[in-house]
Amino acid sequence: MHALTLLITALLVFALAYRFYSKFIITKILVLDNRNPTPAHVFKDGQDYHPTNRYVLFGHHFAAISGAGPLVGPVLAAQFGFLPGYLWILIGAVLGGAVHDIVILFASVRTKGLSLTRLARKNISKPAGVITGFAILFIIVTALAGLALVVVNALNESSWATFTIAVTIPAALFVALYMYRLRPGKILEASLVGFAIVLAGVVLGEPLSKTAFGQYFLLSKPALSIILPIYGFIASVLPVWLLLCPRDYLSSYMKIGTIVLLAVGIVVVDPVLKMPAVTKFIHGGGPIIPGKVWPFVCITIACGAISGFHSLVASGTTPKMINKESDIRMIGFGAMLIEAVVSIMALIAATVLLPGDYFAINVPVDIFQKMGLGTTQLAEIERMTGEVLAGRPGGAVSLAAGMSVILSSIPGMRGLMGYWYHFAIMFEALFILTTVDTGTRVGRYIFQELVRLGSPRWGQKHKIATMIFTGGVISLLWGYLVYNGDISTIWPMFGVANQLLATLALLVGTVYILKHTKKWYYGLTTFLPAIFMLVTTVVAGALNITGNYLPKHTFQGNLNAALSAIMIILVLMIFVESVKKIYRTRKDHFFRPHHR
Repeated sequence: MHALTLLITALLVFALAYRFYSKFIITKILVLDNRNPTPAHVFKDGQDYHPTNRYVLFGHHFAAISGAGPLVGPVLAAQFGFLPGYLWILIGAVLGGAVHDIVILFASVRTKGLSLTRLARKNISKPAGVITGFAILFIIVTALAGLALVVVNALNESSWATFTIAVTIPAALFVALYMYRLRPGKILEASLVGFAIVLAGVVLGEPLSKTAFGQYFLLSKPALSIILPIYGFIASVLPVWLLLCPRDYLSSYMKIGTIVLLAVGIVVVDPVLKMPAVTKFIHGGGPIIPGKVWPFVCITIACGAISGFHSLVASGTTPKMINKESDIRMIGFGAMLIEAVVSIMALIAATVLLPGDYFAINVPVDIFQKMGLGTTQLAEIERMTGEVLAGRPGGAVSLAAGMSVILSSIPGMRGLMGYWYHFAIMFEALFILTTVDTGTRVGRYIFQELVRLGSPRWGQKHKIATMIFTGGVISLLWGYLVYNGDISTIWPMFGVANQLLATLALLVGTVYILKHTKKWYYGLTTFLPAIFMLVTTVVAGALNITGNYLPKHTFQGNLNAALSAIMIILVLMIFVESVKKIYRTRKDHFFRPHHR
């Protein structure tokens, strides 16, 4: 199978989905209306609520939702072959992920920028709101740990990548001050200056990494596991316009630019996929993902198809910055489809590697030796990149290797494979870190709401202290999991947690739609994906507990099992509350006319 065929097919599917399905949703179900003032204007405070240009906000939203899932997930799921992951991305993104994102974003904008917790409280029940708050806290801490761990593994002992990531912070601060203080409204000028600073960080990172100065950025995993939560805390408490939004906006240039470059490489090179459509591991027993293709392909590929983490952004930072309702379509539905394209690219990059080379990178050396496979091109790729790639699981390394193979195959690029490999590692870290800072901020929102519910007067009187306390606790919790975990324990739990949150959000969206439309069957657009995700994720969670965590007989394994069990129980409780509310709402639809 040629990679170009898969790419063109996916682009056509997503284009048709955006043109027709999103239009049906915004005209028949949600009914966008620019006459309604958005929370960004009504509650403008310069801290969290701030009207933002839709292109800048698209950059922030896309950067925030596009974490490790669309990159690492498809690479790991390539164990099953290219076809299962490809089909799940196409179907899941169109019928699940994009609908999930736009409905929650719209509901939050229409309800004063309420978080998912308060949306559940308002639309389902007060108990559902409290349960949702605790469920989200469990889920977001786990999700942030999974995302941050991939960043730690990517930046570990890489001064070039770490330097480039560090440069984006002062670049974002400069752009914010330029755009909002020095020359207000001059977005293009600010963007060009900020982009130039980020690009300089990329170019200068390579030579600086070889100097004494570069040694300051050569950080170990323990050091990064401490620094990242500190950064997350700072980003969660500073005004949103000062660091978070401009940094994500600038990062989106790098993200989209790299993906476009990879797309050009695929078009020019048109590589043949070396991985078969399906492998024997679809029946289970694989060295990367131990379970069968279902349900594990649906939790391994999360963000690229459907992701509960998106609902936290769509009811967290983004609705507080929407300038007008017509922006919701491009930002909510469009950003999800772009992320799905990223997933397709990652899947192609992984599957252009020969199966033996792919498994040699993604499984420990001792396990690979028992598989009876041999490597073909791996030694040559290692020589040209200047890195030891074998036995480096987690997906990030094999993705960078696949991207460098494609890009270096462009005419005139053959001798630049080492550059492209390190550029790809940096790109992955940048891609993921923008989700970590936004996620920490959203976690702070949720925790603050729970504190206010427990003590409304104290939470309102000591707003700054509450903000610092809640942001610090969230950062500390996910930082602990990163410091003590590894990819084999954190990523499966992240996948289950993320998809449980998607189930929860789809249920909230279903109730919201039923309460605001006379046609009950419109609710099926979110209810059917919710049922599929509930069954899929509960099964995967149970298999993780019994087959992955408890057999380890360690404290960390038992902790992961307990966290997974608690998350499943909380979501099942919300499901029961939602079904009761859906039944009552449908009953009102059928019987209200007869009472009049």
